[in-house]
Amino acid sequence: MIYQRAALREFANTAVAVFVALFAILLTTQLIRLLGQAAGGKLASEAVVALLGFGALNYLPVLLSLTLFVAVLMTLSRSYHDSEMIVWFSCGLPLTAWVRPVFMFAAPMVLAISVLSLFLSPWALSKSAEYRQKIESRDDVSRVSPGSFKESAGADRVFFVEQVVGDENRVKNIFVSSVQHGHLGVMAAAQGHQETMPNGDHFLVLEGGRRYEGTPGQADYRVMQFERYAVRVEVREAQSVVDTPKSMPLWELVRIPTLPNLGELLWRLGIPLAALNLAFLAIPLSFVNPRAGRTNNLILALLTYMIYSNLISVSQAWVTQGRLSFEFGIWLVHVVMFVLLLILFSRRLMVFSWLRLWP
Repeated sequence: MIYQRAALREFANTAVAVFVALFAILLTTQLIRLLGQAAGGKLASEAVVALLGFGALNYLPVLLSLTLFVAVLMTLSRSYHDSEMIVWFSCGLPLTAWVRPVFMFAAPMVLAISVLSLFLSPWALSKSAEYRQKIESRDDVSRVSPGSFKESAGADRVFFVEQVVGDENRVKNIFVSSVQHGHLGVMAAAQGHQETMPNGDHFLVLEGGRRYEGTPGQADYRVMQFERYAVRVEVREAQSVVDTPKSMPLWELVRIPTLPNLGELLWRLGIPLAALNLAFLAIPLSFVNPRAGRTNNLILALLTYMIYSNLISVSQAWVTQGRLSFEFGIWLVHVVMFVLLLILFSRRLMVFSWLRLWP
């Protein structure tokens, strides 16, 4: 029908605009946080892009759920505000007639949210943890990037390399500041390379440089020139990534039904169920008086979304703490919101029926 095609087209256009805006906000906030960690030395600069992608994939289920809700809400609110909805009602279409186009639009998005929430989001968290562990387990020299100062993992050395020449093991113009036995030592060399001894020890070998030890002006201040100086590089042992309920695959949560795992399962199943409920809730919540603004309506809708999301989080916490059974908690919030949906629908239908009977 005409109204269904028009509604689906406008739902899609609004959803694209909303998703682009929300996704840009998400990427910006995540990028600022990761760049702050990289600037503070807590994260390698080359890991920012990968972790940004994993983080975005993790937040996509919530982002798509909010996009679906806002798209339906804004489209129907605009129809009320421009008096288009009055025309449809005058043609004999009840408010419940919008359930079908909303479901047709929401079904593929809810399916995508389900796949992301149940499978891809925990996979992204798992890969993000593995990547962080891989970056943190590198030795001090591997952390060095040309043109920037890098602190060692033990916070007792600072490295600077001007450039890498040919083979990645050879570098030029090296600066190393270290503290040994309470004495500050600074070394500068024209070039250097890495060497691995037969016993597995790693050394950074500096060639043609000087070492300055002590405080300038003091009696124990020394300047030494060397042809070859080896600095032992501590190699950190690779540690296995500890699985958490958030990063465990779905079948592991079902196979090991501990309280934290059941709480995480409730959250993953709750996101697509909430997305479907919110899409239908947007129909009665979208009512706007054409002579008034849409601000109050949007504020009420956003408060409804926040309350719904927080109730799911509370249910998850109660299941994790053993205060609520999983079988009861998985449906509690969604049934309450579905009852609220029926109440809002009946209220709107009663108002429109009363208007039709008004002489």
